[in-house]
Amino acid sequence: MRTGLVALALGLVAPVFFPALPPLWLVAAMPILALMVLPFRAYPLGFFLLGLAWACLSAQTALDERLPAALDGETRWVEGRVIGLPQYSEGVVRFDLVEARSRRTRLPTSMRLAWFGGPPVSSGERWRLAVKLKRPAGLLNPHGFDHQAWLLSRGTGATGTVKDGRRLQSARGAWRDGVRQALAQVDAQGRSGALMALVLGDGGGLSREDWQVLQDTGTVHLLVISGQHIGLLAGLMYLLVAGAARYGLWPRRLPWLPWACALAFIAALGYGLLAGFEVPVRRACAMIGLVLLWRLRFKHPDSWRAWLLAFDGVLLFDPLASLRPGFWLSFAAVAVLMFTFGGRLGPWRWWQTWTRAQWLVAVGLCPLLLILGLPVSLSGPLVNLLAVPWISLLVLPSALLGTVLLPVPLIGEALLWIAGGLLDLLFKGLALVAGRIPAWVPVPIPLWAWCIAALGAVVLLLPKGVPLRVLGWPMLLLMVFAPQEEVPPGRAEVWQLDVGQGLAVLVRTRRHSLLYDAGPRFGDADVGERVVLPTLRKLGVRKLDLMLLSHADADHAGGAQAVRNGLATLRVISGDPAALPVVLEAEACDSGEQWEWDGVRFEVWQWSSALESNQKSCVLLVEANGERLLLTGDIDVHAERALLNGPLAVPTQWLAAPHHGSRSSSSMALLSRLEPHSILISRGQGNTFGHPHPQVMARYRRLGMAIYDSAEQGAIRLQLGAFEVPDSQARRRRYWRDPPPAGP
Repeated sequence: MRTGLVALALGLVAPVFFPALPPLWLVAAMPILALMVLPFRAYPLGFFLLGLAWACLSAQTALDERLPAALDGETRWVEGRVIGLPQYSEGVVRFDLVEARSRRTRLPTSMRLAWFGGPPVSSGERWRLAVKLKRPAGLLNPHGFDHQAWLLSRGTGATGTVKDGRRLQSARGAWRDGVRQALAQVDAQGRSGALMALVLGDGGGLSREDWQVLQDTGTVHLLVISGQHIGLLAGLMYLLVAGAARYGLWPRRLPWLPWACALAFIAALGYGLLAGFEVPVRRACAMIGLVLLWRLRFKHPDSWRAWLLAFDGVLLFDPLASLRPGFWLSFAAVAVLMFTFGGRLGPWRWWQTWTRAQWLVAVGLCPLLLILGLPVSLSGPLVNLLAVPWISLLVLPSALLGTVLLPVPLIGEALLWIAGGLLDLLFKGLALVAGRIPAWVPVPIPLWAWCIAALGAVVLLLPKGVPLRVLGWPMLLLMVFAPQEEVPPGRAEVWQLDVGQGLAVLVRTRRHSLLYDAGPRFGDADVGERVVLPTLRKLGVRKLDLMLLSHADADHAGGAQAVRNGLATLRVISGDPAALPVVLEAEACDSGEQWEWDGVRFEVWQWSSALESNQKSCVLLVEANGERLLLTGDIDVHAERALLNGPLAVPTQWLAAPHHGSRSSSSMALLSRLEPHSILISRGQGNTFGHPHPQVMARYRRLGMAIYDSAEQGAIRLQLGAFEVPDSQARRRRYWRDPPPAGP
């Protein structure tokens, strides 16, 4: 049976690695073939095909539910019901709308909406909204978060911005939202947001600084409800009944074991419903239920069979859960503990069990964190020794009991006040540790090195007496010291990052790094912090020799402060330094300044007669092995005319479209003089400015220029000096992404 469960699991997760889903006729044939082979020895193949067919069918159904391309960017009146817990941040409310329908158009039934400056929205309410609709999309950057996969895994068929709306019906059955509102009004010593995360699984009340502290110390799992919380509550209930039966306090007419198992499962299920029943909670409830059922029937449960049943059960219920990193981390952590504790010959003392569990999980999850592109906490194993019992034994019981007793005057509020104080103490301690030992962001390594490192982690998890176990350490350390691809002398590696409606270009030579613009920041959306900085770290950039901000507009310089805070930056120059924050300490662009790094030549230029910010853009020319790239910021036709009279008016193979391809730029005079064979465009999909303008695009095509557009192809990598066709992230196909254009 275990072989069949493994085969079923492999079939359920296989589509994650598919560039495209198989045709429906083939999916329909899979169950028929599976039924033909199940009675024979090839039954694992049958289970695999059944799992694969179900996963592919579920994925195709979710894809078919997405907004049609013809409606992308259209505004429609939509009616629907709000579910979940709406998130509020700096004047923006974000919420999920289900049962969505429009009178004249068939729309996806589930949407993720944002309302800027909108009124309060509560779960369970029905609204009629004017929504500018967008197909599910996300920024595509190397080793970055896949927002499109996340939306698909939640069944979200469209996103959108609310322009207007009115409430049709008040909330009904929104008890979780009511609990959240009650918790928000309690004096929790400034930690009501953390309490809501712990009790309800609602992390919207935690600040970016809080999340960073949790990430650096490896304690995110303590505030995001996980199997640990569910298991703790279930175990506590089981032990209460067992203890009462042991000391004669349990009614003799009621058999204690069935009641202990039933009450433990009810407690786990109740907490899971309170937390929104996300994947880690579903996994925990499934495993707890299976273990308790096994406990009723047999004395010693088969933990691996329970793990496989829970794994398959979660994916059968929600096949798209495998698109979420939390799914893999949740099951992997449990598997590491079962593998290590199940292989020991003798018992450990309680303190040995506790300390070894922390570092074993840390070692076991390292290869998985690397392949998922997630940071690795260096302080996590030590911090969790204190933080886990602090949360589990002190904070969680008082928080849950206080929430239940909120209707009782004073008692519930007092318990929540205590829980908030305990959380505040914990966060202060975590912040001290995070300030000294931040998380390590690993650089992606070759596949062969990753395989050796993963094998090293497995070797280290083996029992202590296994021969040559110590060799696991050098194998695992390949994660840190694996050879990296270096930029050859005289060449430059250029990354135009996908930052939406903005610009960020990384230029690396063999020993130097330059960032041209730092991505946009609008309100609470700081792309410099969320995209540019993590991407630079994952690409192996540890310091910037120069940050060149073309001008001060928010779509070019908005992310600069976050990048400078996160990376050592030796120098900052800008075309409009007076309009930038003083803390950036930006120098003025010195037109005509030249320098050379590792055989690559750089030169900057600025129009001396510029009047407004766009015209002041500091232009950068990069030349490697005779191949040139011109980064132009947001210059307009007047600045372009002046550029043609300067030293940079030379034939250039690569041109970054001035002002994102706006109508006021990319003049025929500029294009005719520079004669670029390729254009790089950085812009947001469906942006409100209409970039790039159709007339400009027609001009590019008429001149036979290849076009590389970040909105269609994601981040673009160019090896300047190699005279090669660039690579783009969109070429790494996944079934949930729209296929890239057939040609450049």
